[in-house]
Amino acid sequence: MSRWAAAGIHLGITAGIAILIGVLVFRLWYPPPYFGACGADRLMLLMLAIALVLGPLLTLIVFKAGKWGMTFDLAFIACVQVLAIAYGLQVTAKSRPVFLVGAVDRFIVVTSDMITDGDLAKGSQPEFRSRSWTGARLAGARIADEQARERLVEAAMGGRDIQNFPEYYVPYPVVARALATRGKSIDQLRARPDAAPLVDAWLAASHRDPDSLVWLPLVAPAHDLSMVLDRDSGAPLEALPIDPW
Repeated sequence: MSRWAAAGIHLGITAGIAILIGVLVFRLWYPPPYFGACGADRLMLLMLAIALVLGPLLTLIVFKAGKWGMTFDLAFIACVQVLAIAYGLQVTAKSRPVFLVGAVDRFIVVTSDMITDGDLAKGSQPEFRSRSWTGARLAGARIADEQARERLVEAAMGGRDIQNFPEYYVPYPVVARALATRGKSIDQLRARPDAAPLVDAWLAASHRDPDSLVWLPLVAPAHDLSMVLDRDSGAPLEALPIDPW
């Protein structure tokens, strides 16, 4: 076997693994619209670049049929590649969205590393005491009393806010109408730079009356979006890739 054939086989195996990783990340950990909003696109590109280039390229360089120690060399390359992929998956998993929290006048994407295990254990309900592996769980958040307000003021000095504390989470319907009353009109969203085609396309596809809708900012780690809500119920309908600010 030539080195090119060996590298081609290695590339094919790696591509198959990369496809499986892509399905895992894109379909389970970061379902739309979180893939780009949380910066997973950059993480995936880096990880796949390492996976697709590092292993096959090293095989191309070192492979020689009949060479003594070739089995060890290939095993070493495979180990390096597996470790690189495992590290990339670990980083991607820690940054995955676990909650989408509606609070005050916006939605916030909460990633796995934004909540400590101790705070997670204090979640107000069972569904708020574990990290999701299949996209963000929808929740609301509200301040329970003056003592909680004082605690959040102190936490804000360290860069943490109500979305970082599952003990203040409530089922989304509890805050849905309050969020909707703070929503802005769809005409205001259309007026944003380059927003009109995106809004018009979504309205045409959803067959929704603009007067029955409002929108609020959706804050995410990499790119903020605009969340469209039903005006009456406050139910979130679609996160559009429009800068809300």
